[in-house]
Amino acid sequence: MLLAIDQGNTNSVFAVHDGEHWVAQWRSATATSRTADEYAVWLAQLMAMHKLDLSMLKACVIASVVPQAIFNLRNLSRRYLHVEPLIVGENAELGIPVRTLKPAEVGSDRLVNALGALALHAAPLIIVDSGTAIKLDVVGSDGAFEGGVIAPGVHLSMEALHAAAAKLPRIALQRPRRVIGNDTVSAIQSGVFWGHVALIEGMIARIKAERNEAMTVIATGGVASLFHDATQAIDHFDPDLTIRGLLEVHRRNTAAPTGRG
Repeated sequence: MLLAIDQGNTNSVFAVHDGEHWVAQWRSATATSRTADEYAVWLAQLMAMHKLDLSMLKACVIASVVPQAIFNLRNLSRRYLHVEPLIVGENAELGIPVRTLKPAEVGSDRLVNALGALALHAAPLIIVDSGTAIKLDVVGSDGAFEGGVIAPGVHLSMEALHAAAAKLPRIALQRPRRVIGNDTVSAIQSGVFWGHVALIEGMIARIKAERNEAMTVIATGGVASLFHDATQAIDHFDPDLTIRGLLEVHRRNTAAPTGRG
């Protein structure tokens, strides 16, 4: 069994693959101070609910955009799984060309998303990842990562608005019934929600126009489901895109087959 860990700035996903299917998946808040022992206790309890055990895990692959947290995740794998983990950006070969000015600066999550998308879809692709930041990444027709766009995510935008304007309340993110809000809360909800839909649609249109080619658009990320049915610009919504990419990383770095994603 494979343990795949996708650690973002806000949330972390732990998923177990049995060689054929994803059998369990859990999400937690990203905490850089959490130790390997704390991870092990938390993970063991959740696995037990699925009649699984840490001893069943024979491999581990990690993608993290939080460098200070990798140490404890690595120790989790070494100490409790007794395996050396594959870590994207350190000891894992991705086998994907990166055509940017500074390839080393490209976030591991962006490259893993590209691998996950290529496992199911023909390039060229636009990958929309809605999380702490909204990222629109381009995969060329030959499967190379060619860069993209990074903008503040919805929750970051709401927090910034609340922090900078004393009279604007902190609100819950949801899809408003109307574009024109008739009070402060609905006006903010509309601005954040439909503003980000417009951002996604506008950037997709500009990317396609700049490249002058048809492209498949895939959305993923913690809040992507909110926008999926609000726009025709997104072709596919795939909440498991990143862990599928991690499965592909494992497959490319080991000789053993890993089954379907």
